[in-house]
Amino acid sequence: MSTLQRSWGSLRQGLPGLLAAIALALVARAISQALAAGAAGLPKFPLSPVMCAVVLGMLWRNTLGVPAWATSGLRWAMHQLLRSGIALVGLRLTLAGAGAIALTALPVALTCLTVALTAGLVLARVLAVPRRLGILLAVGTAVCGATAVVAMSPVIRARHAETAFAVTCVVLFGCAAMLCYPWVAGHFFAASPRHAGIFLGTAIHDTSQVVGAALMYSQQMQQPEALAAASVAKLLRNLSIAVLIPLGAWLARRYEAQLRAVDGADAAGEGDEAARGGAPVRLVPFFVLAFLGFIVLRTLGDAAFHASPWWQAAINTGYTASDLFLTCGMTAVGLSVSFTDMWRIGWRPLASGFAVASLVGACSLGLTAALWHFFP
Repeated sequence: MSTLQRSWGSLRQGLPGLLAAIALALVARAISQALAAGAAGLPKFPLSPVMCAVVLGMLWRNTLGVPAWATSGLRWAMHQLLRSGIALVGLRLTLAGAGAIALTALPVALTCLTVALTAGLVLARVLAVPRRLGILLAVGTAVCGATAVVAMSPVIRARHAETAFAVTCVVLFGCAAMLCYPWVAGHFFAASPRHAGIFLGTAIHDTSQVVGAALMYSQQMQQPEALAAASVAKLLRNLSIAVLIPLGAWLARRYEAQLRAVDGADAAGEGDEAARGGAPVRLVPFFVLAFLGFIVLRTLGDAAFHASPWWQAAINTGYTASDLFLTCGMTAVGLSVSFTDMWRIGWRPLASGFAVASLVGACSLGLTAALWHFFP
């Protein structure tokens, strides 16, 4: 079968689910507009279309369920479409703007990363969470959510069940933060969209959740600069995976060598065969490189065509496409959250994940507020 035939078959298989995500996103936008206008005599209650989309998707998944025919398209929207939207956010920044945000966000990002890794490992030991599951929870909270969990899993020879548990924890607490933290940012940083974005970018786990929260905040507060700031702050955390994955591999080999020295056991046998033979890990995802590429493109384009109407039209088109892709992708994220999965994990991993996520959020809030106060 030719590549064209395979692509067409994949498109036909995924199209129904993609259309379902688009339809639900349109319904969420209509609900958001109705709430903002005070429809049916209700008091006006401005609510972000993205927040409506995520909540509506979660309610749909956990009441009516998601049919099998929609799974492929929703997965495509949640990955390819959402990542394309994240990459296009780079058009909102120039190299100078991104550098200024990065300098402000770097101490917050590094501190939150350290707190998440340290607290995650300590709490896992205190709560008797299995060692590899504790590592996955710590790395997922510290770096980039489910992506970091999946990347670290084969390196430390984690079991499939441990990987699934860690991903579920990170998704659950990250979604909770995505829905709650925009209100926190609005309370503390309403006068500074840059600091609001830095808080969201360093306090929430997964890249999609950070962008979803920042988009909610931007729509709610009419401050689009927050989305760009959150994306840059999150990028700093994402890049740390290039250090943590090799470090995790070295520590895992060292731990196995110590076990063999003590009792002669083959520590590598603890993990699943599938976890041991995983695909090579891409340390820097392609959409992160595309995000940086769009920043460079915006910088060069502004320098060469700043006064050109067609360049401004192209930038505005990129903004519109980014918002559309992100809204549809976040609808698919909402449709992927299952409340019943939470009860299958057990209270110890949940308690550990919740405690680490709360510590990281508090740390980010305190440091960002201090930066805003002392270095406005």
